[in-house]
Amino acid sequence: MSAFRDDILKSHMGLPVVMGILNLTPDSFSDGGEFFRAPDAIARARQITAEGAQIIDIGAESTRPGSERVSPAEQIARLRDVLPAVAADGITVSIDTTRSEVAGFALDCGASMVNDVSAGRDDAGLFSLVAERGAGLCLMHMLGKPKTMQADPHYEDVVAEVKDFLARRVDVACAAGVQRERIVIDPGIGFGKRLEHNLALLAGVGELCSLGLPVLIGASRKRFIGEISGAETPVDRVPGSIAACLAGWRGGARMFRVHDVGATVQAFKVAAAIDAAGG
Repeated sequence: MSAFRDDILKSHMGLPVVMGILNLTPDSFSDGGEFFRAPDAIARARQITAEGAQIIDIGAESTRPGSERVSPAEQIARLRDVLPAVAADGITVSIDTTRSEVAGFALDCGASMVNDVSAGRDDAGLFSLVAERGAGLCLMHMLGKPKTMQADPHYEDVVAEVKDFLARRVDVACAAGVQRERIVIDPGIGFGKRLEHNLALLAGVGELCSLGLPVLIGASRKRFIGEISGAETPVDRVPGSIAACLAGWRGGARMFRVHDVGATVQAFKVAAAIDAAGG
């Protein structure tokens, strides 16, 4: 737990923090089924740690557009042989779930952070659990639910509306006892957003940073990159994903949830070296 609080959450004042994605799902949009077997998932966790991930975000329920819900019991069954083994390796683990039952299991097994794409709206008990355990918490903006979020997303001012939503959810979390310094915010790229909304949020990261909390960007391999570049398959969107990360970093974001850890870490190292050379 202290490694997350002291070395990772507060590191938004320094170099970027790379969060590697580990999906234990058969249906995630980019890598569904690749790491569904426990041995494959554990090997993948070790691989992306070696590539430079400071956090591994483990999820057992897909939240891609149109996805169906997965029960807490099924999520725990998928996690049971993987998450404890990954945490036992000394890797800092985040659990990607909206359910307090799943989060409690993960925290019992050594996770340090809860990444909740519903920002506490799916399960009223999640905030109190996080507060009780002293865990880190990522709150994400999503318009609607994963099954319907891309049906017809509309905003008058997407940056202002996302910022206001996140500020209100932070207040709710703090009222439930979560310490503000343990909260990360995520604008939810691709979660109920059109191309123009995603671009506006990436360009407006500085406005989100004005809330005084670390901002996490999760743009990896997402559809908007294909809409811009013509790359139809997620695996072909790595260069665009890195470009989105670098843009977010220039805007002030300090945490990045990615599939392609090694390539992203290398890009950040080069960008940081150039910045250092320029004073």
